[in-house]
Amino acid sequence: MRDHIRVVVQGRGRGARRAGLVGVLWAGAELTVTVGVVVLLLVVHQVWWTNRQAAAAAQDQVRALERAWGDHPPDSGPPPSGPPPQPPDPPLPSPLSPPSRPSPAVSEPSPTRSAGESSAVREGAAYAVLRIPRLGLAVPVAQGVDRRTVLDKGYAGQYPGTAGPGAEGNFALAGHRNTHGEPFRYINRLRAGDELIVDMRGRRYTYVVGRTLGETTERDTGVIAPVPRSVVKPGYGYSEPGAYITLTTCTPEYSSKYRLVVWGTLRS
Repeated sequence: MRDHIRVVVQGRGRGARRAGLVGVLWAGAELTVTVGVVVLLLVVHQVWWTNRQAAAAAQDQVRALERAWGDHPPDSGPPPSGPPPQPPDPPLPSPLSPPSRPSPAVSEPSPTRSAGESSAVREGAAYAVLRIPRLGLAVPVAQGVDRRTVLDKGYAGQYPGTAGPGAEGNFALAGHRNTHGEPFRYINRLRAGDELIVDMRGRRYTYVVGRTLGETTERDTGVIAPVPRSVVKPGYGYSEPGAYITLTTCTPEYSSKYRLVVWGTLRS
């Protein structure tokens, strides 16, 4: 009798352990599904919702600038005697790192400034519109490359210390390739001869794409120098002074490991 009771008790213990294991596995599965759903929602928010918000706000800014310029439509004549406003000269950060972690600082090339130059436009303020007909793109251009106040708003940001639109030197811009409006997502599709149009109040400057650099490091400051030329891949870039435009963004997509560069020259 005592043995019979012992067998029943052991059977119940085994069943209880099995039930407990099933409960733990079920709870673990529920937790995994919950975490997965949360991560998915965060990805959707980052990749889709913030992208839509930034793109819509950037287009609102383009329309606001166009309304403000209503009495002064862009003119394609020669540039004015005084260069357009320029940003201040803080050390240049790497602007295109993912939101989750900052990239290390990048040293800045020597500023290129001219007599009569003004810094009246505050950093982060949109002052121009970049239009890329091949991509159907119109994006505000603001001073600086700060992520929060410029790039994450879906703007193209002008690197501090670089030349203004239409001026001698290098008008160098950064923009997100993915998320936050992703204005530069498809600049890899640009080809020699494509137009890059910069509108300011009363002025229009048309650049023509000449060269591209499919991949370089984030520390390749030569690509935004007054005469742009890669210091990592010296075969890419220019060797003569001129009026240049540079577009930079991250590559490959959804990564900030390298930089993609497009260069153009001012149409005379």
